[in-house]
Amino acid sequence: MLKYFIIPAIIITTSQILAQDYKITTDEKNGEPLILGFCPASVMNDSVFNNTWTEEYNNYQPDYETLDSLEGKLDSINIKIIFRSTCSDSREQLPRFFKILNELNYPVNTITLIGVNREKQGLSNEAEGLDIEFVPTIIFYKDGKEIGRIVETPAESLEKDLLKILSIEVK
Repeated sequence: MLKYFIIPAIIITTSQILAQDYKITTDEKNGEPLILGFCPASVMNDSVFNNTWTEEYNNYQPDYETLDSLEGKLDSINIKIIFRSTCSDSREQLPRFFKILNELNYPVNTITLIGVNREKQGLSNEAEGLDIEFVPTIIFYKDGKEIGRIVETPAESLEKDLLKILSIEVK
């Protein structure tokens, strides 16, 4: 009977450790805190981002009409975000995106967050093969296949770009 509890506990603990393999270092160019590697969503509202995160998050007014069109469309979608904590676009777009996700009741703790440096490298090879040119890059997956991405800044708005991506059928 005990083995039925131990095995899931090991799997859960291992996945949590792997999903949070990050470190905070210093950006060589500006001396600001730099997050590298896989990190939990809670780090986004921690001290590294706190000076801009809260203000961006609180001041952002989502397009609620578009959010209504997004209801239920994220249910089978996985999200991976590659960002640089010292990047102004990351500091602007991520709090706004998280506010949208919170409004849609998306479980933000399931997002894969990868902090990278100016060369788009994390602690090891986390961003390898993802074709990252600019940050933040928000990648959307359905059934393990990429269905779209928002790169650096949205073309129209985060909500409208997200709706366009989620309206495309995976082939």
